[in-house]
Amino acid sequence: MPSPIGSLVRPGRDLRIDFLRGLALWFIFINHTPGNLLGRATVSNFALSDASEAFVLLAGYSSGIVYGRVMEKEGWSVAAARIAGRCGTLYVAHIFLFVVFTAQVGLSVAALDAAMYLDELALDPFGQEPYRALLEALLLRYQPAFLDILPLYIVVLAIFALALPLLRWPLLLLALSVAVYVVARWLPLGPPAWRAPGWFFNPFAWQLLFIIGAVLGRTDPATLARRFPWNPWIGALAVSLLVAVAVALNLIWHGPILEQEAPAWMAAALAVVDKTSLHPARLASMLLIAWLLAHLIPVGARWLQGQAASIFTLMGQQSLPVFCAGIFLSFLGRVAIDSSDAVAMQGVVNVLGLGALVAVGAVSAWYAGEGRPKRAQPLPAQLPAG
Repeated sequence: MPSPIGSLVRPGRDLRIDFLRGLALWFIFINHTPGNLLGRATVSNFALSDASEAFVLLAGYSSGIVYGRVMEKEGWSVAAARIAGRCGTLYVAHIFLFVVFTAQVGLSVAALDAAMYLDELALDPFGQEPYRALLEALLLRYQPAFLDILPLYIVVLAIFALALPLLRWPLLLLALSVAVYVVARWLPLGPPAWRAPGWFFNPFAWQLLFIIGAVLGRTDPATLARRFPWNPWIGALAVSLLVAVAVALNLIWHGPILEQEAPAWMAAALAVVDKTSLHPARLASMLLIAWLLAHLIPVGARWLQGQAASIFTLMGQQSLPVFCAGIFLSFLGRVAIDSSDAVAMQGVVNVLGLGALVAVGAVSAWYAGEGRPKRAQPLPAQLPAG
């Protein structure tokens, strides 16, 4: 008998993608909650990439499959229109999230007399020039902390809509994407921002990761297996590199606590690995992790259908509402941990946070019809003449 959560999971998909996307959403919630001890166990503490790179790569992979299939069946104009509709949905979700998040933080600041939240979350301009700030938010030029992922996704999707026909020539598409990435990093080139040098996530750089995912999504799995086969020596080297990076990161961030100072050259080398324009080291780190996981997790792994995995798979399949809820819940968790950093409070924040994210995913899936019984087709008002 399938579990209640498992019954809401959409079948007929590569569950690995949905599972990993759900895991990335949970990591985003954890990392957006300052003081959360679980943050030390997320991928950002062991690799040069984090949940943001995973989310964009997986979004590109899914988009390549879905919209590439639509383009093959109904043409580019229909596929582009579908993408435009998705961009509109993301834009509405972002503005709604902006209003709710701003109100949430403003109420907390007034109730707790904690003006530091406004400064830390870059919401002080809203208190100084509320009308201008609202206009700039509508134009996506003003993005408070944690509200910068959806604008990135909107612009990257719009770029993908224009580039969609080039999926038929993947090498050309990748070459053009790399060229845009190089220009975006060297000039630098990016969308303008209000009261900031630019967007925190430069979409003209991050589009490369999305396009790579889209090309992988449109490539036959058997072809991918031939082009990127498993090699134990390369696998061992990849794991060794990841372990070395993990040691270096933790030595720099947590070494002083243990009276261990990292060499100056190590700290200087890692300091230039920027996230805004997707440093090549971050890109390589994400692709390396993706290659390992693609080989270590079989497509039909039985554990992906288990109850524990279904929790994250469901979240991954309902990524937009789960992401928006995660932003709201992470600030609640921040306030709770600020009031008490005891282990018990840490447990409450993480258990209730994960439970709430799963509940949002379940309600969203049920509302979309995934878990509701199908209605029987009504009989015709009059039987056809025989």
